[in-house]
Amino acid sequence: MGKAIDRASKEVLAEMVRLTQRQGLKGAAGGWKDFLQCHDKKGSGLSDPIRRSRELLVDFLQTFTKEQQKVFNKIIRRNNDHNAMKQFKDFAHLESPKQRLVRLTMEHPKYTKEFCFPFYDEGWVTTHLGEFFEAMKSETMLAIDCEMALCEDGTEAVVKVCVVDQDLQVKLDQLVNPMKPVADYRTNITGIDSKDLEGVTCSLADIQKSLKKLLSHGTILVGHSLYNDLRAVKVDHLRVIDTVCIFKFVDLPNFSPSLNTLCKDSSVIQLHDLQVVLGFPVRNDGEPHNCLNDAQAAMKLVLAKLEHGYEDLIVTTDVEMPRCDSAKLLLHNIPVEIPAQELHLLFPGDDDVTIESATKQRVESYTTCAVFRSPVQADKAFDKVNGNLTKDSAGRLQKSVSLKLGSGKTTQLYVRKMTNDPDVSKMLRDENAEPLQQQAIDGNGSKRLKTCSYPCDHVKEIEKLREDLRRREEEIFNLQKALAQVKSICDRELPC
Repeated sequence: MGKAIDRASKEVLAEMVRLTQRQGLKGAAGGWKDFLQCHDKKGSGLSDPIRRSRELLVDFLQTFTKEQQKVFNKIIRRNNDHNAMKQFKDFAHLESPKQRLVRLTMEHPKYTKEFCFPFYDEGWVTTHLGEFFEAMKSETMLAIDCEMALCEDGTEAVVKVCVVDQDLQVKLDQLVNPMKPVADYRTNITGIDSKDLEGVTCSLADIQKSLKKLLSHGTILVGHSLYNDLRAVKVDHLRVIDTVCIFKFVDLPNFSPSLNTLCKDSSVIQLHDLQVVLGFPVRNDGEPHNCLNDAQAAMKLVLAKLEHGYEDLIVTTDVEMPRCDSAKLLLHNIPVEIPAQELHLLFPGDDDVTIESATKQRVESYTTCAVFRSPVQADKAFDKVNGNLTKDSAGRLQKSVSLKLGSGKTTQLYVRKMTNDPDVSKMLRDENAEPLQQQAIDGNGSKRLKTCSYPCDHVKEIEKLREDLRRREEEIFNLQKALAQVKSICDRELPC
């Protein structure tokens, strides 16, 4: 056990020390700060583990019991597997089409955040790659979907798990007993109620055993927002394809489409000259989820991607934009050497704008979003930006802007609206709209404004709800701004 710690990199050792701090773990010499006071002349003031010597980190971790060191060993082994996965992209000549989708998932900005599981906690299981290059040769794919219920203790528990293979044949279709009182089965979403689970003896541990067998020897696991399913079953599996991560949308870097959105007809999504991704919705509006159908749909999406290629961008022509996204402007074609902080210069005098953090990959330009207090504020900010007004390929208004940087240099980029719906834009601009105006949906599904011709008792209630919504949007904005400030401080103070 000690040998594994001796061979681990300093970064991994530092992360294990941080884990002991987070969980309040203590070795024979106490906690990390206790250890520093006794074993390091610098004292505990410089407590960030990464700033200490590697030898000191090893000495501290070896003060823990063999049982505690088993957790450290799991972390080291997982880190080795992660590094091997990352390094495999250097062997492009060995990369299969399926492995390329695995790599696209790992390179997506969501991956680092969402697939970081507490696999060392009690109740979690991990799958191991084994002989790495042999595992990478595996072409086996399985797709999973889970349904969750809300328990009385405030936690969620899995109540159904379905797994299918790449021929859409069922490998696992099992109801699961949560083994604790359930507060809400969410039947309208899951399609499951208490009667369905009467007499069910299958536990989460049973599901984990089944999955561990299915996911051996480098099997690729597929899913939509797959990280949610892996958290539900408490399984950490490395070789994954997440359909949220492999479909790229034109100028929408942070857009996470629903499974239904990816699957339904061409009035919503066009993949270049292809009319559809799949051509049918997974479910109709108002219908509960079907766990088996969702697993099969995720697999079909991956098979479609393998058939039609990797680089095609999806053009969203009628995707309903979440209200929080309507309070944003997209900034794209930003030269990669321009720091995100300088983008505030696009909106002089506007202190209520936050620039989202962006992942800069090895490309010439990057994309991010400017977040405003409300859709109205975003709309006004766009109007104030000086630039040549054009439209993108989906008909959304954008401006080509020359931005003068703090250094005196000038750069070119684009500022674009998140929606191309003129009625919505008009509605958002009208901050002082009459209270009797309401948004309605006509028979064709398009949005329009409807005006009551007589006073209605519910008008005051509508106004109250609008005011509540404005207040909550302001709270959300303030939280986003605070988080951005904290991240900015951390980025300055902590080494990469």
